[in-house]
Formats: sequence, C-alpha cells, structure tokens
Amino acid sequence: MRQTMRLDVGLVTCLAAFSGVAEAFWRLPCRGRAGLARLDPLMDPGKDSYHVHAIHGPDTFSMNSDMDSLRDSSCTSCAVTQDKSAYWHPALYFMHENGDTEVVEQVGGMLAYYLLYGENVTAFPENFRMVAGDTFKRDFKWPVPDPPTSEWSGEESSQAALRQKALGFNCLNYDKAAEPSLGRHFLPNKTYLDENCIDGVRFEIMFPSCWDGKNVDSDDHKSHVAYPSTVMDGTCPEGFETRVVSLFFETIWNTYAFKDKQGTFVISNGDPTGFGYHADFIHGWESGVLEQAVKKCTNLSGRVEDCDVFDIQSEADQRKCKFEVPTLLKNEDVYSHKGGLPNDLVVEYGPAYASPISYTTPKSTQAPGVSSSASASASISVSVELPGLVAVETSVSSSSTTPTWTPTPTTSYIEGEVTQAIVYVEREVTVLVDGQGNPLATQTGGLETVSTVMSTSTSIISTMVITPTAPAKRDLHEHQHAHIHHRHGHGHGHH
Repeated sequence: MRQTMRLDVGLVTCLAAFSGVAEAFWRLPCRGRAGLARLDPLMDPGKDSYHVHAIHGPDTFSMNSDMDSLRDSSCTSCAVTQDKSAYWHPALYFMHENGDTEVVEQVGGMLAYYLLYGENVTAFPENFRMVAGDTFKRDFKWPVPDPPTSEWSGEESSQAALRQKALGFNCLNYDKAAEPSLGRHFLPNKTYLDENCIDGVRFEIMFPSCWDGKNVDSDDHKSHVAYPSTVMDGTCPEGFETRVVSLFFETIWNTYAFKDKQGTFVISNGDPTGFGYHADFIHGWESGVLEQAVKKCTNLSGRVEDCDVFDIQSEADQRKCKFEVPTLLKNEDVYSHKGGLPNDLVVEYGPAYASPISYTTPKSTQAPGVSSSASASASISVSVELPGLVAVETSVSSSSTTPTWTPTPTTSYIEGEVTQAIVYVEREVTVLVDGQGNPLATQTGGLETVSTVMSTSTSIISTMVITPTAPAKRDLHEHQHAHIHHRHGHGHGHH
C-alpha cells in the first residue's frame, strides 16, 4: 500500500531551500575558512586582487591556483577530504559612521550544494573553472519580486537577467517561516536587517549548470557556461546542452551583532547594494570521485555522511586547514581598516556600472595594506534606485569638524509576494501477514516526491530608508567597539 504524507518543508532538510524541487543532491559543509585575503587566481592571476575574498578549500590556494596545484594540497577546509576544489566569494564588512570598517563574522563557514538537476548530469571535466555574478553591477532592472517563472519571457529570460536572478539575500529568523532561496536579489538595508533578521543574512549564489561541452574555461570565465531557463533548473540554451552539476553557495553573516551601531553594510568590492555579489570555483576533486558521486550520492537527505563515496573529516580538522598569505599581502589587516574598506576602495551605490575601479587614495602613492591619512577628506554622491521604488539621493561628507546636525531618517516598507512550497511525498509500506491474515512485520521503502503545491502571500520584503542631506559637515572619527551578543543556532536545516 501507499502511505501519503504532507511534509513541513520548513523542517525537511533543504527542500524548502530550493523552492520545493526535490532532486538528488548533497550538501558539502566547509566549516573552516582557509583564508581571508585579496586573492583571486581567476580574475587577477599572478597578482593581488583589488578586493578581499573569503576562501574555502585547500592550503595550496594562491595567486596562481589551478587544478593540479589544488590537488597537491595536504588538507582542505571542507568536509570531504577527496575534494580539493577552491570556493571563494567577497567578504562582508560593516562601515561605521567614521568610515572605519571591520569584517562581519561569518557563521558556520560555507555550504556548497551539489544539485543533480536536469537529465544526464555529468561531473565537471578536468581543469574546469567558472565565475558567477558581476562584481561591477549596481542595478537591477527586472521586476521585484520575481514574477512566476512561467511568466518569464523576452529580455527577462535572457542570460543577463538569469545571472542577476542567481543571487539571493535571505533574511534569517529561525523563529519564523523560512524565506525562499533566491527570493531577494539585493542586500536589505541595515534598518530592515536590524528589525527582522535576528539570525543574520544568508548570501546565496547559483552557478550556471549548462556547459558548451568543449571549453573548460573562457576569457571571462563565464562564456563557456550558461544558466538554464529558470536559473536553478529548466531548459539549457542552444549550444550549451551538456548539463553539469548545479553548484550553489551559501554563507551566513552575523549582521545582527551590529544592531545598535550607526553605519552600513558593504561587500568588500565596494558594493552596498548586493547587485555586485559574485563567487568563483576551480574544480579540484580527486580524479574519478566526483563522477562516482554524481551516480551514487542520490540520497534525498543531502548529507555527505549518507554517501559511502566520501571520506569525511571532522569540523575541527576543517578549521585547521589554512593557506599561507603571500608576502605582498602578509602585513595587510583585512579584518579591520581605518577610513574605509581594505585597499581603500570607494563605496559605489550605482546605478552606474562600477568600472573602472575607484580608490579613496591614489594607488601610485600608497603601498598595499597602508590605509589613507586620517586628515584626508572624501565626498561621495550616491543615487540608489531599485525597480518599482523611488530613487534616493544622499550626500555624505567626512572631515574633522564638530557635528552640528543629526538627520532624521524615514522608513518606507516595501511589500512583495513570497512563495512557499509544500512537497507531498509517498512511501511504500509492505505488510507481511501469516496465513490467517495476521500482520507479522512491515517493510518501509524510500520517500518519493508526488507533487509540489505553491502558495503565495504578501509580506514585507525590504525597506527603503530616506535620510535628509546634512547642511553641515559631520565628524566621522569616533569609533565604537561594543558588540551585541548573537546566538549562532541554525534552523530549518539550511546551513
């Protein structure tokens, strides 16, 4: 007989995270962080990167990493010892009122989801590398929130649109229903994070899973791959019919630790909007292991421990694995920085494209790792525009004058549709009986997905804070160091 059950997807590991699509997958924990440094062997090979990355993977990560050098490592900061791949993404900073920054705590390391979406999924080929996202984007011209995928057409279904819809910023409150993954494509402002996201914010990024079947890399590290029609799943475009493993990164940042502080959150590339979030990947799995995993690791639990292909190491061992920071960057403090972001990057709100890169101090007169003079002044003109929202223009100046004016911000609450999935599954139960029909024992089969029901409700998805322009310059040199305690528990099985 068949026993049909309704599962609470908020408590079923990972099903809610991927909009109710119950496919085979495994969730690779990288509880350690191999390093925090201005390194990016894909976009800036052989030199220091212009912004800081949080890096997960082996201890051989460097300015010139490739598959062979990664495989030569002695350890990895991830759970599966046969995986020497490199995973990296920009770090998140909090910028205080005086312009000083400090890195936000990264909770639980990183999770890399390996999702087996599509038909005839293959492992990554040898020497495969790719990048997701665009570090210079500062706008989003598509509807907010996303309409149902069945309504995507024309330019809204283009690769340019799909690339931006592959970013997510999930407000975490484990006492409430979980938000859908990739449901919000911009970083909420601090007011919204303080009021709603008591367990922090989860950065999410989906990599392309449609491959041209020939090139393991391309000049921009993107052109050899493409997104399927609904970002995570769907149909691959012409010329990219080969389906590789779908890769999805999650990182949680403890934004709530700054609840009572004045300032703003900025990604290390100078992006306060989230539109320029991105991530990088270099394949470093031991030869043949990923191929075995694609065929055998299909348990819907998603636990790497439930697949005998993998050799698992402890969290303590994951946290021990660190790479050596190059001499060029050894003396740079990337955990805190006076007067701005590490490398003195200008914070750029957009909506204009943020290239070429801007600095608060001319690079020709400043050595790497040396912060700008405290007497320097900077003026930033900001224009923020989100789809369907009123543009906000703010002017901020810094100097050594005494504060003479305090702005009174006003907050507008932005509502949008939030979709939740309910997954119905079946389990086959066999009852063994004797000759008189008396039950003797039962045998239970595995879970099979029957259907998924989507429900939509309207709720607040973000806020827009409008701050009047100051009539006088403000003193931005007072720095507070107090932190608010934040619980680090994980809920809903997402991390």
